[in-house]
Amino acid sequence: MTEGWHINTSPWALGVAGAFMLASVWFFFRSLKREGRDGAHVALHLLRLLIAGAVAATLLRPERVVISKHTEQPRVVVLWDGSGSMNTKDHLTGDRQTTARAAWVKEQVDAKFWAPLEKRYAVTVEPFATPPADVKGLDPETQIGTDIADPLDRALKQHTDLRAVILLTDGDHNLGKEPNLSPQTPATALARKEVPIFTVGVGSETYLPDVELISVLAPTYALLNERVSAVVTLQNRLPREVKTTIKLEGPGGTTASKNVTLPAMAQVQELIVFTPAGEAAGDFKVSIPVEKEEVFPANNERAFPLAVRKETLKVLVVDSQPRWEFRYLRNALMRDPGIAVNTVLYHPQIGMGEGTGYLGAFPDKKEDLQAYDVIFLGDVGVGDGMLKKEQAEMIKGLIEQQASGLVFLPGPLGRQKSLKDSALDALIPVETDFEGGTGFVNFTKGSGFTSSGETRMELTFRGRDHWLTMLATDPNANQAVWRGLPGFYWYAPVVKARPGSDILAVHESQRNAHGRIPLLVTRAAGNGKVLYMGTDSAWRWRKGVEDTYHYRFWGQVVRWMSHQRHLATDEGVRFFYSPEQPKRGDKIRLNATVLDKLGSPVTNGKVNVTLKSPDGASETIELAAENTEWGVHTGTFVPREGGKWEVEVACESAGRKMKTTFDVTVPTLEKEGLPAKLDVLREISALTGGNFHTPSGLTQLISSLALLPERRPEELRWQLWCDPWWCAGLLAAFAVYWVGRKIGGLI
Repeated sequence: MTEGWHINTSPWALGVAGAFMLASVWFFFRSLKREGRDGAHVALHLLRLLIAGAVAATLLRPERVVISKHTEQPRVVVLWDGSGSMNTKDHLTGDRQTTARAAWVKEQVDAKFWAPLEKRYAVTVEPFATPPADVKGLDPETQIGTDIADPLDRALKQHTDLRAVILLTDGDHNLGKEPNLSPQTPATALARKEVPIFTVGVGSETYLPDVELISVLAPTYALLNERVSAVVTLQNRLPREVKTTIKLEGPGGTTASKNVTLPAMAQVQELIVFTPAGEAAGDFKVSIPVEKEEVFPANNERAFPLAVRKETLKVLVVDSQPRWEFRYLRNALMRDPGIAVNTVLYHPQIGMGEGTGYLGAFPDKKEDLQAYDVIFLGDVGVGDGMLKKEQAEMIKGLIEQQASGLVFLPGPLGRQKSLKDSALDALIPVETDFEGGTGFVNFTKGSGFTSSGETRMELTFRGRDHWLTMLATDPNANQAVWRGLPGFYWYAPVVKARPGSDILAVHESQRNAHGRIPLLVTRAAGNGKVLYMGTDSAWRWRKGVEDTYHYRFWGQVVRWMSHQRHLATDEGVRFFYSPEQPKRGDKIRLNATVLDKLGSPVTNGKVNVTLKSPDGASETIELAAENTEWGVHTGTFVPREGGKWEVEVACESAGRKMKTTFDVTVPTLEKEGLPAKLDVLREISALTGGNFHTPSGLTQLISSLALLPERRPEELRWQLWCDPWWCAGLLAAFAVYWVGRKIGGLI
């Protein structure tokens, strides 16, 4: 180690400092003559001269330099990637054989490829991004992925003798401890320390030939005889078009298939529709055949859980007269074996309708109304011997609190106009104008629009593949079906859809300042759903095909609206949760309604939910009473592990208890089958003065490291001229001098 002082020896710096010092000496003697030579004055003049000398020295920018030679053995750190993406099979050698990236890295590590370096360097070998063996103890917000920046940063901080870093990875960097922390950040710090990074890019930068079944999106439960739609996402990574068949198999002998064509290098979403063969709960398997060129045949199959239950959905149909829409709707629902129908027909001219399933009046008690899963409101309003305002408020509470469904079916009498002054107005997903129509010769005041010719609804982009409007087995065929359906001659005075609504179908030609007239619109209302159909001619869809589309549509409406309400039910208990397909770390909202022995919602009793994790640990949550009027209790829960959770809902005061389960998936950023991301490896190698290599260049990498020059001595500099303490000392000296002059009476 050597040390010494350095100053700025340039002529101008020496000249300025010397001139300043000579002037200070001259001024010192002049002051002695003029101001006297007593002890106090001489001390002040000497202090001023000392300050001048310090300033002159500062002008020369003095700094202390310490040069330290490295005596310890230089170190090379070998970092290898153990993340999930390294399980990808890839072409890593010239023989075109596929090998897992992780297997190749393990082979090199086991062979100690760095052995030739051990004579000159101390070698440290460390894995990084290795997934934990047990994720149960992890914080639910912890993501499993790859952070290349963190091991580079740790290597720099832990090893003062670091000479080089060898990095073996596929470059998949998907995590960072700080915002925007990328591998370039620690690489820059290593470059300042003259520590090169030698990278080995493990993997191909292009997709290998493959056809992948990426995902299957399906509900978690279905009712017996219900048509279930599953969205299947396929990816073709072959340089040719692929004609294949999606096959579905499930418990009880359930089968379905669909022929699809996948364009070259394209991703496609297809809808496969099936009807479960019977009551069962288990995994349904979706698969596609393996093409001969495929490298990854294991990704041609996916499974999803589905519970099939036999339940009867309760529907209430309310109208003011037995119009065609009412008659055929009621017939369609009554002939559905999974639906029980009650009817309220006001018919002001001749009195309440009577017959099988007819009610003498609309239910006045919550315990009677809460049994219904879906309510159809036809051409009825509030007042005039029909719905009361209190009943309208009950309907609103049922939809928002107990996850029931509400269907608005306006008619030519325009009686839904009176809903504007009731609680139901907030649920209608469209804005209407029963008083408008200026300039439209076909507007009937207080009713809607009529036309002499037949017009049709046209599906929107959202409605083409919506489960509610799916009358065929795929979106393209579905559009053809809707175009072929008989049209209508009257439609409601709709102005526009309200915010938060989904428009599924519009008028094929009529428009206003807001665009096409929306005629089939849905909207969420609290926990429930609302549907608005702005025509009264769905019954005409039976023309030429009888019940095929008419029955299918209304059956789907009832089941779609009842879906969440029937996630888990038992005698006296209704339990549902959101999201329906939770992931580890999601905040799950739990909802429970408990009925007492008389069928009334429990408002005062405690409702507890006990959740048992897959490893057997239990947690009990007391739900809070969110709405005492409807007996709705809510709470939240965050699952800390994936798998099947057992749930028990209990209310001791009502003597009610039910059990169910839900599946929690574990999200991961690590994906197999993706190309290696080697650009970042090339960049950090170039930034630090290292080299990038492919697996075949590993021997060349070792040779490059062996030829690295000795490390240069480390140079440390202490710059006195800009040190804060030095500047503070000068200011303090100036202050003492100035105060001394004032005390001594000097000007």
